[in-house]
Formats: sequence, structure tokens, C-alpha cells
Amino acid sequence: MKTSSIRLGVDIGGTFTDVVLEKGGESYSTKVLTTYAAPENAIIDGMHQVCVKAGITPSDVGQIIHGTTLATNALIERRGAKTALITTQGFRDVIEMRTESRFEQYDLNLNLPEPLLPRQMRYTVSERVDARGNVLVPLDRTEVENVVTRIAEAGYESVAVGLIHSYLNDAHERMIRDVLAERLPDVMVSISSEVSPQMREYERFNTVVGNAYIKPLMKSYLGRLEGRLRAEGARCNIFLMHSGGGIISIESAADFPVRLVESGPAGGAVFAANIAARYGLDKVLSFDMGGTTAKICLIKNQTPKTSRVFEVARTYRFKKGSGMPISIPVIEMVEIGAGGGSLAHVDSMRQIRVGPESAGSEPGPACYGRGGAKPAVTDADLILGKLDPDNFAGGSIKLETDSSEAALTSVLGDVLEMDAATAAFGLAEVVDENMANAARVHAVENGEDLSEYTMIAFGGAAPLHAGRLCEKLGVTRLLVPPGAGVGSAIGFLRAPFSFEANRSVYMKLSNFDGEKIKLLLSDLKAEATGFVRTCDADSEILSEFKVYMRYTGQGWEIPIVLSEAQAMNPDVETFERIFEAGYTKLFGRPVAGMDVEITVWSVNATTPLEKAARVAPEKGNGAAPIKGPRRMFDPALADFVDASVVLRCEMAQGSQAAGPVAITEDETTIIVPSSRRAIRQPDGCIDVLVKA
Repeated sequence: MKTSSIRLGVDIGGTFTDVVLEKGGESYSTKVLTTYAAPENAIIDGMHQVCVKAGITPSDVGQIIHGTTLATNALIERRGAKTALITTQGFRDVIEMRTESRFEQYDLNLNLPEPLLPRQMRYTVSERVDARGNVLVPLDRTEVENVVTRIAEAGYESVAVGLIHSYLNDAHERMIRDVLAERLPDVMVSISSEVSPQMREYERFNTVVGNAYIKPLMKSYLGRLEGRLRAEGARCNIFLMHSGGGIISIESAADFPVRLVESGPAGGAVFAANIAARYGLDKVLSFDMGGTTAKICLIKNQTPKTSRVFEVARTYRFKKGSGMPISIPVIEMVEIGAGGGSLAHVDSMRQIRVGPESAGSEPGPACYGRGGAKPAVTDADLILGKLDPDNFAGGSIKLETDSSEAALTSVLGDVLEMDAATAAFGLAEVVDENMANAARVHAVENGEDLSEYTMIAFGGAAPLHAGRLCEKLGVTRLLVPPGAGVGSAIGFLRAPFSFEANRSVYMKLSNFDGEKIKLLLSDLKAEATGFVRTCDADSEILSEFKVYMRYTGQGWEIPIVLSEAQAMNPDVETFERIFEAGYTKLFGRPVAGMDVEITVWSVNATTPLEKAARVAPEKGNGAAPIKGPRRMFDPALADFVDASVVLRCEMAQGSQAAGPVAITEDETTIIVPSSRRAIRQPDGCIDVLVKA
């Protein structure tokens, strides 16, 4: 990927907007409180700050790459556009009936999440395409015009179109789009055969509805952002990070905003993968903790694990199955409501609970002094000595210890009869155990042993909690890279331009058609490559081919990766051999005597990843200079201890500091427990290891 000499990465989070500028091998960063009413304001503010640090003006910036949680938050908070769904007669209630599975089997009072669109906003037309793409019931244009008339009278801003089996034959969806364009040119339209051309109507309908629901919001925001940046002198190309870990153009992002869901966390995973490549690590646990959520991702062979479906807006303790499935390429991770701004309360069983509610940036934790009265994780970290109240966020925010103590006492201490410090200890242990448990479950689901993994921690709050997480998980090594507090924004600058094209075409190996497969994968390659070329006209483009296969009768598939030679010269023996190897790796053995079927075909086109320079690790050859003492709580010892304070910028290559120690920088603080020691590596990473 050809890059400009000066590049800007911007990540809008629930609490902070992170901005990173890279110029001539140097990096400049800042954190600005997110401005919810007009998110672009924080970006402009942050851009000016880093430009001043770098001694340049916005007009000198050659490329801007942006990721945001705005799309995710709009779905979670149900504040999208007034949206209608047009679907096949008889399938009006698919998004409400869900899959009829119970995500909490023993809850007799289980409440299923409400669909994004209520029933009166869902319309039907008489048409039908079968599972092979043949038209069984033709679509009547007059009927479509009548439905569009009703939509016009109701005043909808956006329309989603999702018809049965349209991923095989999109003619009816295109006809509906044409009628809408003629009759309602100002209404935005999303069709499922373009947004998510895959089988399984529940997931596909939810995805196209989600795209239509946030499309006016995101299109408006991206237009405002582009205008503001141009007005400030930044006339460079603007790109968006997508959930699959690559970069797309601002135009593609405006048309398919559902691909931006989880774009911020995806940047973090790319950042961690880049660090893993520097150190030659094949098993990495990426830990990203910001102001609102914590994200955990498994990275094997320097590549984040990916998936075709993920859930957004889970409503039941972040439990799988309780959210809205979105069927797009995404980096697979587990996300829980545990961030610096996550609020604590005491439940009916007199237990401390943390999250998913967050104080965000408005008003923020109690210690911000902006009106927050409930204790957040940041309040507990302050009382436990992990934070310096005078140097939070580089000194831009002065923390109020008295406000934290008052909030912890009134909400937790008075109820549970404990002082503020004990309440803070309880809050911190609960949130750390929540994150550790999420990591354990994620590892078990993927058949992995976390004791073999190295943790890479980033995000404003992660270095504060990563050491304790390693103790709980039995992880012996922790890396905290430079710029950890703005890790996702740095990840945007490491990501390639990429786009993944998918299509559902059902085929059994017993009816294997090599010519049909070659033509299908060639079409997908051309589609994916065409998207990438809208972003980068010159770079080499690599293609990754995947097919999703299963034994006949099974409910879910496993991904099988093909080389380009295997994809362009397909033969049944190769497909069967690769599938059985992958199935055996996951489940222990193949199933003899059963036919195998393919359901989804995928091609990901990408520019080459940036080459990571390998690091020769230091073993520690001198003590880092200590700036002073600090009383800090060590949860493993359940007591306050005398700790040291070290400035990260003053740690020379190879210097080390024995825990307990707080290693401070502008965007975050690394807490090294009593059981660990920290070494500054040649690339600036802080390597936290178990004491010998």
C-alpha cells in the first residue's frame, strides 16, 4: 500500500476521541472528550492539537483514516432514521420471530429484544424466488407502486428491501429500488442483495434493516465531517476503517455504513497484530479497554480471527443470542460493558455489579467534576492509587478525589457497610473478573489455552488493568506498545485497503461443478478488487479465497481457505481434503460416509500489509529512574503497598522496573503488580514479565 508521508488516524470512542498523526517516522497523539451532538468537533480539535505538536498545518496532511462507534451506538440506542422494510409476503415477521432459540434457557421471564422496526413499519409484496434463484411468483410493478405510495404517505427517510432468496436472483429487489428512486428520490434505499448477499434470511434482513436505519445518520455525519475538514484546510483523501480490519472509501462507507459497526475495535486488533509480527508471536490475546467497553480478541499467526456474523446491541448481560445479528465480514472478538466510564451499583442480592451502563464523556465519572454522581471504574482506579489526579490525560483533566470517594461511599459503601477504599477494591475486582471470565469463555469456545498466549494491552484503561488480568488468567507475558492509549487510531494507519465480497450458492461435493466454481470466484474477485481500486489505484492487490463448508444436515459451516491456484483450478478431491483437515482440527475427527456441502463463497481483496520490523528483545540491563513514591493498592495482596512512579519517556532501552510500579505517560498508566517486572524494549514496548 502506497502511503502519504503525513497521515492522520482518528478513532471516535464512547468517552474519548483519539487522534494520531504520523510524520517522517515520528508519532504525535492526543485524546479529546467525544462531542456527542457533533462528533466532528472533537476530530477538528484533536487534529489541530497534533498538527501544532508536529509543527504543520492541516493542509499538510496527506491522508485521513477514520473509525467510529457512531454506527454501533445508533443501533444500540435506537436513534436511527424512520425506516421501512419491504419483504416477501409471508415473511413480514422474520426479524421479530428471530430463530426461536432461548439464549437463557432457565429464565422463565425471558424478554426477547424488540426488533429494530415494529410490525407496522414492515410491508410485503407478492413475489417468490426459490432456493435455486428461479422465479416462482413474478413481482407486479403496480403492487410495488402501491406499497411505495403508502411509504410516501408515512414519511419514511430510509427503506430496506429484503426478499427471500434475493442473494441468488436480485431482479425483484432492483425493481423495487428503481420504483423507489422514481417516486421518492430523496429517500435512501438499501437492498439486501448488495448489503449482505448471503443465505439465512433472519441475519440478512437484520443486516439490510440495520444499514438502512443508520444510513441517513452516517451519510449526514460523513458529509459534515468532509466539509469541516475541507474548511480547515485538510483537502486530502478520507478513508474509513471497516469491521473486517481493512479500509474503504468514504463513498463506500456512506452507502454501506453497517460495515462500520465495530470499526474502532477492528483497528485495535490490527494494531495488536502488527505488534505480534514485530515480536514473532503466533499466539496473542489482544486486550482493548477504553472508556465504555473492553474488547478481547484472539490473534493467531499474526492474523486476527474473523467471522461472517456478529451481534450488536446485546440486551441480556452481553449474552450471545440476545442481540441483533449483523451478517458482514468482521474481526471476531468478545465485547463487554467494562470501560473506564462503566458505572457500578449494588444489585438486589447485595453484590457489586459493573456496567453495561457508562458515564461516557457527558458527564463522565464522578472524578471528572462534570456532574457525575455514580462511581465508575475510573473512580475506583483513582482511589486505589493507579491514577495521578494532577496528570490524567496529560494534565488536561484534573481529577477530583473527593468526588470519587463520595460517589463510592454513597452508592456502594453505605449499602454494603464499607469505606471508600474497600468499595473501590470490590469494584475493581468485579470488573477485572468480568473481563477475565469473558477471555476464558472466548478461549474455550475456540479451543485455546490462554497460558500459552502473550497479552497485548492498549486503550486508555487497559494498561491499568492488564497486569491483574494476566495474574487471573495465568498469562506470563504482557506487552504494552508505544501509543497504547490511542492504539485503535494507530491501528487504522497499519491497516490495508480491503474489501470482502460474499455470495451464497449452494453446492454439494457430490454435484461438484468446477467451471461454475471458477466463474463464481472470478466474479467475486473482480467485485472485491473493484472496491479496493476505488481507494488505491496503483498498489498490488492480493486475494484470499474462502469457502464455508459443512456436512449435509449440519446447521453451521466452517471456513476453508484456498490458494488462488486451488480456487482457479477447483477439483473435488482438494476441497474434500482441506475440509476434512479443518474439521478434524476443530472437532477431533471427520465424519465418515457423509456428503459435504458448500453454502457461502468469499473473496477478500487487500493491499499488502505494512512490513513489521522484527525486534530483538532485551533481557533487562539496568534500573529505570524513579520519579517518586506512590501508595498503590495491590489486589493480589489485598492491601496498599509502597510503589514507585516511573516516566515511560525516561526509560532507556533495556532498563527495567520491578513491581509494584506505575509507569506513566500522557494517554495512560501501566500498572505493574508486585508479582511482575517491566523492561523497555528497543521499539518502545514495555514488556511485563513474571519476576524470576
